[in-house]
Amino acid sequence: MSHYQKIKNKIIEADQLDSLIAQWKKDNETIVFTNGCFDIIHQGHVDYLAKAADKGSKLIIGVNTDRSVNRIKGSNRPIQDEYSRMMILAAMQFVDAVILFDEETPINLINQVIPSILVKGSDYKPEDIVGYETVVGNGGYVETIDFLPGFSTSSIEKKIQNSK
Repeated sequence: MSHYQKIKNKIIEADQLDSLIAQWKKDNETIVFTNGCFDIIHQGHVDYLAKAADKGSKLIIGVNTDRSVNRIKGSNRPIQDEYSRMMILAAMQFVDAVILFDEETPINLINQVIPSILVKGSDYKPEDIVGYETVVGNGGYVETIDFLPGFSTSSIEKKIQNSK
C-alpha cells in the first residue's frame, strides 16, 4: 500500500468509527480524543497534537467541517478546505484517525468514542470541556495541554494580510 493510501485510510467516516473503536478497546488501547478546526497547520498544532498522542496509544482527531468553521470563526474561514485539513492531520505519524463533525460541539463523537482521555487546550478548565461528564463518568480523564506561545492560525492570517 502506498504512503498516500495509508494517510487516506486514517480519514474515517462515522459508520466506520464503531468497529474501529471496538477493535482498539478489545486490544486494550488507550484512546485519546481531541478536536478543533486545524486551519493552516502550524508548529503550535504539531506540538499540541504530539503531546496529546503521548497521553495514550491511539489518537483520534475530530475536525470541524468547513461549514462549522465558518460559523465559529467567521465568513473568511476556513482558509483550507476540510479534506485538506484532514489529509495534513492524517499525515502526522502519531495520528491514528481523523473524522469530521458538523455540529457546534463534538459531543456526539465523544459519546460514540468514549475515549480514555479527552484533551483540549489549557484555555479551558477540564470541567468546562464538552464531553467531561461522558469521559469521567466512564472512568476516563479530561486533561489540558498548554499551547506553544506565539503560534496561531489567526496570527498567520494577519501576517499574510499585513504583507500585502
